[in-house]
Amino acid sequence: MFGDPGSLSASDLWLLPDGVEELLPPEASRVEELRRRLLDLYHSWGYELIVPPLLEYLESLLTGAGRDLELQTFKVTDQLTGRMMGVRADMTPQASRIDARSQRAGANRLCYLGSVLRTKAQNMLSSRSPIQTGCELFGIADTAADIEIISLMLETLRLTQVSPIHMDLAHVGIYQLIQKRAALSPHDSQLLLAALRHKAVPEINDIAGRIVDLKVQEYVRALPRLSGGLEKLSEARELFSGEAEVLAALDEMLKVSEVVAARYPEVEICIDLCELRGFNYHTGLVFAAYTTGMGQAIAQGGRYDGVGREFGSARPATGFSVDLKALFRQGQTTWEQESKAIFAPDDSDPALWAKISELRVSERVIQLMPGELREQWIPYCDRELVKDDTGSWVVNKLA
Repeated sequence: MFGDPGSLSASDLWLLPDGVEELLPPEASRVEELRRRLLDLYHSWGYELIVPPLLEYLESLLTGAGRDLELQTFKVTDQLTGRMMGVRADMTPQASRIDARSQRAGANRLCYLGSVLRTKAQNMLSSRSPIQTGCELFGIADTAADIEIISLMLETLRLTQVSPIHMDLAHVGIYQLIQKRAALSPHDSQLLLAALRHKAVPEINDIAGRIVDLKVQEYVRALPRLSGGLEKLSEARELFSGEAEVLAALDEMLKVSEVVAARYPEVEICIDLCELRGFNYHTGLVFAAYTTGMGQAIAQGGRYDGVGREFGSARPATGFSVDLKALFRQGQTTWEQESKAIFAPDDSDPALWAKISELRVSERVIQLMPGELREQWIPYCDRELVKDDTGSWVVNKLA
């Protein structure tokens, strides 16, 4: 874009790639404070912190992840081995690998928080370099695990005072059965999936017309209208009355929605059987939380049983993730005003150093550097270190 790097102007050197941003004071400190609060929250629920590597061999990073994640992954060649490596675009597959290696029986609760990198942003306003945080619960196939994960996702939003919250609930198992029965070509299957995601009714009806089984045609055409309040579950039960697998999925959705609605009455819960994000990755219940002012989910997740199979452990799994930076910017948390510092003069007195060291255990102390003027640091300080009549260094308020 700019030609020879040597020809870059000073202003060009400051440019960042589209969708890549940096955090500056005071936002960076507040995001860090939010990070600590969230990790404390997850710890209180029994979730253990993991810190996976930023880079992994590609075959490990993309295991069970599906084509969507592969397209989002930056790929590089390892100069030591010649093998392809990837920069993580999502931390969930890494958590699955760690769970498989742990060989822990029963529930395994893991949480994480770190930067990920994506080749494309989800939309013009989203980041390609989110700070992703989330929780994964392995080893439990019961809906109790889905309920716990959704509850913890909503607690995450509650902690940052994101409001109002609208949550969509779906189950990819319903579409998986329809896709299998439809017997469409791979190309038409992809077209139908895209049309359903966008609720493009004319396109849906056109593709449905290519399905031989008239009952499956009816199912496909009905999916867009099965979006709305919890009453849509009853409508769906009537439509799929002869499909045992679909009815079981609808029962799961009903059970989860009833418990979550009782716990979080302020959250609007909607059914959306066209919510097929991550269809190639998820295996069951999926969910996404939205708030005013965002054109995409602020938090999302779902069940992805068996993703660790290639690591030798095909365990049940469910989890959620959220971008910490987006969470911070959408939240309404009132942050405490950062306290001002104590000013210390440029003085080599050992007693001054001892006093500064003592204060820095609990205070912020800024010491003047040689050649600096005292006045340039006074706006950041409300107290200063001065010598009293006895020659001791004491803290006084600045006038």
